[in-house]
Amino acid sequence: MPRYLDPKNDLVFKKIFGRHPNLLVSFLNAVLPLPEGKVIERVEYLPTENVPELPKIEKRSIVDVRCYDQYQRHFIVEMQMAFTQHFIQRLLYNVTSVYTRQIKIAQQYQALNPVYGLSLVHEAFSREPGWLHHYQLMHQENLSNTLDDIHLVLLELPKFKPKTSQERRMTVLWLRFLTEINELTSSVDAELFSVPEIEEALKLAEESAFTAAELDAYSRHWDEVRTYRMSLSDKLEEGLEKGRAEGLAEGLAEGKAREQRNIAKKMLAVGLPIATIIQISGLAEEDILRLRE
Repeated sequence: MPRYLDPKNDLVFKKIFGRHPNLLVSFLNAVLPLPEGKVIERVEYLPTENVPELPKIEKRSIVDVRCYDQYQRHFIVEMQMAFTQHFIQRLLYNVTSVYTRQIKIAQQYQALNPVYGLSLVHEAFSREPGWLHHYQLMHQENLSNTLDDIHLVLLELPKFKPKTSQERRMTVLWLRFLTEINELTSSVDAELFSVPEIEEALKLAEESAFTAAELDAYSRHWDEVRTYRMSLSDKLEEGLEKGRAEGLAEGLAEGKAREQRNIAKKMLAVGLPIATIIQISGLAEEDILRLRE
């Protein structure tokens, strides 16, 4: 039985989808909500010199495969191992940057073509039950009236569980490939081998297909992911601890102020002088006057 590497790893994902356009075409057609009759028949990777330099607002964008098809639709495909607060804003920034970079000076706006940002997220990040989230500009009152220029498609891989017959077979098989294949895989379901493209992807993910240097890079990548996740976890715990401390301090202060007001009210009720109430309760004169009113 062959040993496999995890296709979600940067090195493996790029080897499969960044070098084999037939596999990328099959995968995109399976997971993207494309218009009826507009399946992808061909993709062409952008030459390195034509790929826009986009700032990495987040610590890690695991892979970024840019390509476009015969309809001149542009696709950004990335695997994201950790979801952070500004992840969707970063994806939107990248997609809109690609959109605006399509036209040169003196070109007309008609030269702009739709851009799809597909992000496969290896963490659950929403409370919604579904695993596929498709964002598109649409009219607020007539939801069928949409603008086709910008699409964000986010897949929550941990939530993917094939349940219904309505789910397309190729969608299920490609996502099973991404979620089931890893270093611990002891056997592969024969159904995955029944699709030539997925069978080819499985061969590319075999450990024996990688050099010693690539395997070292594979391990280092996971170390980086673990370190990044640990950093996020530490920051979260630090924020929670700070919040708990601030909440406790505020609670103690409010409790003290409430007790001071109660003491002042009782002394006002028996007619003690304002100066005496100030001395005993610790409240300011204006606070005591407000209580009396």
